[in-house]
Amino acid sequence: MDTLPKAGTEVYIQSYKHDGSLHRTWCKGFVLSADENQIVAVTNKAWVIESNGRRWFTREPAVCFFWAHRWFNVISMIRKTGVYYYCNLASPSLYDGEAIKNIDYDLDVKLYPDRSYQILDENEYAAHAKEMHYPKEVMEIVEREMQQLLGMMEREEDPFNEACIYRYYQQYQEMNQNNGRVE
Repeated sequence: MDTLPKAGTEVYIQSYKHDGSLHRTWCKGFVLSADENQIVAVTNKAWVIESNGRRWFTREPAVCFFWAHRWFNVISMIRKTGVYYYCNLASPSLYDGEAIKNIDYDLDVKLYPDRSYQILDENEYAAHAKEMHYPKEVMEIVEREMQQLLGMMEREEDPFNEACIYRYYQQYQEMNQNNGRVE
């Protein structure tokens, strides 16, 4: 990530498809931390705009993790019943001064508070791989990264444990009270 957003600022988050079309945009992500490896941001009551124009408002706060070298990103939704993780298999993320951006490769994994998980959108992945001509190398990376992701979940590595998520969420609440300043 050449340029980095500053902690305490808000950024757009944009997801594209392999063919370059815009997939989904979050209108604001509050940056908690950013370095050359990872950006951590919180979306809370943020508008999300889908490629088909549908708009919706996030219901709960989510701590989001975007990596510069991993082919996935993680959205950790904090709900009354626990933390739910939505993981997108996607290109490494970058920040270009305007938004955190990545290419979505369809496959998703949903991890529930009871540690069970579900792999989603395998048919969409297969269809888009043909339709958008995913290179063999990209498909191999995505499938290898899926295994890395599942291993991290199994081992409850950060961010796949509630202590990590609540630590970041507390930081968000403190920064919000201090108008983005880290005290």
